[in-house]
Amino acid sequence: MTAYTLDMVADRLNLSLKIVRRYVAAGALVAYKERSRYVVYESDLKVFEQTGKQQSVKSDNSHPSKSAHKGADNTQLLLFDLAPFAADNKNRQGKNTSSTDNVNWADISPYWNRTAQSGLTFIDLFCGAGGLSRGLEMAGLEGICGLDFFKEAGMTYRRNFRHPFIYGDITKPEIKEELYRTVSKQLAGRKLNVISGGFPCQGFSMAGNRIADDPRNTLYKEMLEIVRTLQPDFVLCENVKGLRSMLGGAVEKKIIADYKAIGYEMNVTTLCAADYYTPQKRERVIFIGNRLGLKNYHPKPILTPDEYITTGQAIGDLVNHPEDPGFNHIPTRHNEEMQRRIMDCPEGESLYKGYSDAWKKCPWNEASCTVKENHGGVNLHPKLPRVLTAREMARLQSFPDDFIFEGPKNKQLVQIGNAVPCLLAKAIGLAIRIAADELK
Repeated sequence: MTAYTLDMVADRLNLSLKIVRRYVAAGALVAYKERSRYVVYESDLKVFEQTGKQQSVKSDNSHPSKSAHKGADNTQLLLFDLAPFAADNKNRQGKNTSSTDNVNWADISPYWNRTAQSGLTFIDLFCGAGGLSRGLEMAGLEGICGLDFFKEAGMTYRRNFRHPFIYGDITKPEIKEELYRTVSKQLAGRKLNVISGGFPCQGFSMAGNRIADDPRNTLYKEMLEIVRTLQPDFVLCENVKGLRSMLGGAVEKKIIADYKAIGYEMNVTTLCAADYYTPQKRERVIFIGNRLGLKNYHPKPILTPDEYITTGQAIGDLVNHPEDPGFNHIPTRHNEEMQRRIMDCPEGESLYKGYSDAWKKCPWNEASCTVKENHGGVNLHPKLPRVLTAREMARLQSFPDDFIFEGPKNKQLVQIGNAVPCLLAKAIGLAIRIAADELK
């Protein structure tokens, strides 16, 4: 019987490895420990792929493995009642449905290189280092406040933005009160136009005893509460593409329904960052909603695939750049055997079998594959026997060179890998300005 490693499962389901591990920890996805790793058998994976409602997942003793994974409780417990939204989504699971999305496309190309300052204001929840914030500022919006619980990301945010950053747990009442006070002070009587945020999609994971108390399981609801309280004109939610297929599409419907219940009509689709001058084929699902009865716009792609900015164009000038800690450019030193293996690895493939994203070599003459910091494995340089530096990763995420990341190198890589590409965020910001009738 076919067995898959958790990395292979993540690749097949288009989810992060972290989320797959949490499904296993919850007992929602049955896995078996063989030697030093967990594997998932085909039959159990099919059961998991078909789930859209609460059901019990029990260990199948017929599997040829003697050591079953010991989850605390194999009964699936959903944090939200998603069953009403799951009924007609069997055909959507695992597919990119952007071709059938109800999307209003806005042509942002006339404004791309002549972006005047906007009168629109925004706050950025779960802001991380500030890729989304920087992109919205590039679109002319005014930042009011950022909030996150990642210490080093907060250090980076404070360094690169003039508006305040709140460091703390968004689930704590005192942190939300600090947010409300800060926003009120910064606005000084003006209107808050946009609340943006990339809430962790673990908020929709199936919870078992091991993760029931994980604070991330309520972060989606926290953002919803803040929107309900502050009543911005627009809401912008971004997330991983895999969210669209979670629980057979029920999660996406739940988000749309929840925002409709508090007065926001939402439109959603998947955008590719490379379509907007980002040298990376990174896809994100983007929800845009408003409570003003306006049409929600998503940015029409500017570039076609044959026009994409390539990895070589983005980082080629750094090949001979000297080591520069102040520029976040510190090359990793590998032993001779590792250098040989990196050079022998074909472009577009991973150094290690079973990995889908980690240790993957970026193609030189194409837009890069998705860059991320993945449990210590970052992308390989296409021409040099090493992994990418933080600055090279930042270039592929379309951060400007004057955007400097704080913290040790490993924390910088996490910040960059988790960020929204700045130019993708710029495109979204321009679309929101068109919806608000600011750009003509």
